[in-house]
Amino acid sequence: MFRMRNPPSDFDNHQESNDASPPRIAWLVVALLVPVALLNYLDRQMLAAMKSSMMNDIPDIATRANWGVVLGSFKWVYALLSPAGGYLADRLSRSRVIAASLFVWSVVTWATGHVQSFPQLVAARALMGISEALYIPAALALVAQIHRGGTRSRAVGLHQTGIYAGIILGGFSGYVADNPTLGWRSAFIACGFIGITYSFPLYILLIRLCDSDRRTGSEQSPRSRSNEIANDREDRFASPFAAVRDLFSNFNYVLLVIYFTLPALAGWIVKDWMPDILKEQFSLGQGKAGISAVFYVQFASLIGVFAGGWLADSWSKRSPRGNIYISALGMTFFLPALFGVGTASTLGIAIGFLILFGIGWGFFDCNNMPILCLIVRPELRATGYGFMNLVSISCGGFADWGFGALRDHHVPLPLIFGVFAGFALLSVAIVLLIRPNHREFQT
Repeated sequence: MFRMRNPPSDFDNHQESNDASPPRIAWLVVALLVPVALLNYLDRQMLAAMKSSMMNDIPDIATRANWGVVLGSFKWVYALLSPAGGYLADRLSRSRVIAASLFVWSVVTWATGHVQSFPQLVAARALMGISEALYIPAALALVAQIHRGGTRSRAVGLHQTGIYAGIILGGFSGYVADNPTLGWRSAFIACGFIGITYSFPLYILLIRLCDSDRRTGSEQSPRSRSNEIANDREDRFASPFAAVRDLFSNFNYVLLVIYFTLPALAGWIVKDWMPDILKEQFSLGQGKAGISAVFYVQFASLIGVFAGGWLADSWSKRSPRGNIYISALGMTFFLPALFGVGTASTLGIAIGFLILFGIGWGFFDCNNMPILCLIVRPELRATGYGFMNLVSISCGGFADWGFGALRDHHVPLPLIFGVFAGFALLSVAIVLLIRPNHREFQT
């Protein structure tokens, strides 16, 4: 029998008695994961910010549609393997999965700095997708496990700040690419080396802080009945088919998958194509376009996750739907933001709408895992998030490719962004249909 290695821990025992005040160790674990999240998205964002230099250096990329394939190859592989990564994280040590993922994707990042052709670049991005598929489901499930009740949205938000910081730093890589003594290859090589180096102390610390506590918690916990229930669930979900069946027979979960996907279509376009859009629309250099496209929206997202996390945690004390309402509020910001970005006549106006988009994204981003915790059992949350990634990111890959193809055919930006705004409006209605399940799922 495939044995599950995430039983109740000392974190669980503490937070059962005091949900509003998690131990300091729980915040320390999140702090250790913030640099990992930063590297995770720094490695991705550099590709968008250094597009012009890479296409000039690798001429067989040739077209925007092919560049969309480069972007999409990562997303499609990442999406397809996310459920497997989540399933492993639910059954193995999440700490080990996280550290191994960081090491492997950092090796691939280093190797990306040495590619010489379009097929090699596509292969490197596909390999990156394999390794990174293990991280996000495991990390968010671990954060949700050790932060409950009154701190969960804030803890997820703190983790997501690493993502936004990584995207911001990635925007500066355009300047690195433009520097003749550095170039785009040095950026990938340096980031790969940093990630490889950090993976070793991360492994040791997470094993000490999480896995050792989990073992002693399972041996010493007085909650024998809870352990017995956990063992019953372990048998029930030992098969991946049983896990899939349980997830997709849950109507609330299906709604969350759709909700998680629709706004992300616009999110991927903003992350991957906005530097190129601003460069062309306002005749900017590669470095300035990368910073303008990334810094303001991601800084606004930082504000959004802190504000959205605090509002959601506060509202959740009065209503189990607090996370849902705050997330839906964030989506309403998408509507004017996307229309505004598509029609902006000056760089300043475009940046203003990107800031509004970033705040809305922060509200959305810090509440997805907390909403999942309202409707899915703890032992299926990483798997559930993996399937959410599967649908969302695979659609995001097609959005990247489709956007490039539409731009090649000179489809007006206002029309393209208007369609994405419509998806955001639909997502508001969908998330409001979600109903939290029995209190048992909300641990």
